[in-house]
Amino acid sequence: MSLSSQTILHVAIFKPLRHCFDYLLPDNENTSSLKPGIRLLVPFGKTQVVAVLLAVNQTSCIPPEKLKPITAILDEEPIFTPAIFELYQWASRYYQHPIGEVILGTLPVLFRTLSKKNPTKKIIPKALLVTPRQTQSPLALNSDQQTAVEKINSAPGFETFLLEGVTGSGKTEVYLQVIAQVLEKNKQALVLVPEIGLTPQTIARFEQRFSVPIIALHSKLTNAQRRDAWIRASRGEAKIIIGTRSAIFTPFTNLGVIILDEEHDQSFKQQSGFRYSARDLAIVRGRLENIPVILGTATPCLETFYNSDTGRYTRLLLPLRAGSALMPSFHLLDLRSKQLEHGLDPQLITVMREHLQQGNQVLLFLNRRGYAPVLMCHACGWSAQCLRCDARLTLHHRPQRLVCHHCDKEYAMLKICGACHSPELFHLGVGTERLEHGLKAHFPYTEIIRIDRDTIRHKDAMEHALTQIIDGKNQILIGTQMLAKGHHFPNVTLVGVVETDSGLYSTDFRATERMGQLILQVAGRAGRAEKPGQVFLQTHQPDNILLQTLIHQGYAAFAKVLLEERKKAYWPPFSYLALLRAETKKEKSALDFLLKVKDISKDISKDIKLLGPIPALMERKAGFFRAVLLFQACDRQVLQRYLSALMLRIEALKIKGRVRWSLDVDPGEMG
Repeated sequence: MSLSSQTILHVAIFKPLRHCFDYLLPDNENTSSLKPGIRLLVPFGKTQVVAVLLAVNQTSCIPPEKLKPITAILDEEPIFTPAIFELYQWASRYYQHPIGEVILGTLPVLFRTLSKKNPTKKIIPKALLVTPRQTQSPLALNSDQQTAVEKINSAPGFETFLLEGVTGSGKTEVYLQVIAQVLEKNKQALVLVPEIGLTPQTIARFEQRFSVPIIALHSKLTNAQRRDAWIRASRGEAKIIIGTRSAIFTPFTNLGVIILDEEHDQSFKQQSGFRYSARDLAIVRGRLENIPVILGTATPCLETFYNSDTGRYTRLLLPLRAGSALMPSFHLLDLRSKQLEHGLDPQLITVMREHLQQGNQVLLFLNRRGYAPVLMCHACGWSAQCLRCDARLTLHHRPQRLVCHHCDKEYAMLKICGACHSPELFHLGVGTERLEHGLKAHFPYTEIIRIDRDTIRHKDAMEHALTQIIDGKNQILIGTQMLAKGHHFPNVTLVGVVETDSGLYSTDFRATERMGQLILQVAGRAGRAEKPGQVFLQTHQPDNILLQTLIHQGYAAFAKVLLEERKKAYWPPFSYLALLRAETKKEKSALDFLLKVKDISKDISKDIKLLGPIPALMERKAGFFRAVLLFQACDRQVLQRYLSALMLRIEALKIKGRVRWSLDVDPGEMG
């Protein structure tokens, strides 16, 4: 096979390598199909791998005689749009992540793997047929909803809207009526939701309104389903895509709007590998596509709240619940010096009984699964610890076992103390399983539905549980934050937050913000229909100023107090952060590595503040010792230039022993 020395193909492969690779084009290949974004089959080491073409050049820094030819061209046209290609490049630069992993890691698996029978086979799904169905008419809008719809639809191009509406204010109806006008223009819509559990009910709501192809895109799909959804969106066949964070990379023929529901949710930030924020990428993509972006929530994250306060985003307020529903009333239950019954204030149990007798549902929120978080020795005070993590084991009853909630390792139930061998073991604290067990004694004839990771294991379990709740009455619902996000339970009139204080004194500067968001989100499940709702918060800190501000003055006042604290402490959004994490099997090795990084980075810029390195909040997790080094700057571009230079120096380091490290730009978690 003769080779052309004139055509150099610059490609990215699915490897954790920051540099890309050059290949030669065989003379017998047609150069007309060489467009950035097509896939190629290339030799890499002793294997053949799928690569993505980034550019066609005439020269290479590698001598031509050392370059290998590609094996095959797999596509006639790019598999993603120019806007997506630009989004990939922006994300690679901003998050300091290898472009090959950014592109190929977010493609459907079947686009980056080869079939042994026919590695170059082009897969085209059958046309998606939609059976015409009777659709519901749009609901009447109140004046605030109408204003929001009109402002969004009149946007001439890119604009970021914060749709800030109290829980139950009809944000989804605003989405639906905006999308209706997008569809009339023969454009498509992308709707991002934080959890897979919200996808079925969101799709059901959209299918009741629109008789167009609507496709879900999330991690629970098979590889073939994900590939087909991707292709149908790129062909313009799917008019509405509803998906979780990775759906932000879906190509569209004519995208008209991006909607991010519950924009404050942590699930929109990827916590491993390519650590991107779907919320931030949605805004970047909206600018690239020149279309409006809607961020919907009752409790905006502080960065979003600040951007709307300073005019960068357009804030659209929905201060009232839709229809005749009213906001629930809040009540603080002072737990100091009280005797609790299975973690509950007796007053809350009395109020629960009153609501159940009226034929209503009660929701109890406790963000801790299992039976009890601590198994302790009465004789010496020893507690059961995970052998792989710096964490206590949680007691589970069905089946009876001890579980580490950080690495998921399970241990057999202990009968004697691990230190003094005393048989006097007792459990301390309350989890959702123990709460359920205790309530059965108080309410023996009431159905109790528990929703947490232990009860929602298979893919249809959540949908089945939600159907039970919506169809049922006189039920007690117990759940973790899985139950707090965006669900509409018309029969719930009472919400009890079992443990309110955990976010008040955390070492994470975002903890108080998230506590406020979680309280208001779970409180928003009460009184969403005609019946009034009540919310009871159990606390040992009833006089806490932030808690008082939240329940009496609302989220906006709460957010402004926190922003003042952030400004004084120089935390985001008043500074920009990047967190370098390292982990090793050997104690202190992660710290040593980060000390070297700190040493080699001192002369890059004087405008960057380095904090650490220090051990992670949980130093040992899943058998690895972990440490962190924080970079802080007052200017985003200064931080980006610094990180770009630093990555080159880290890769040039000669490290003894195996160290796994990762960079997290705009970290959501500080541990």
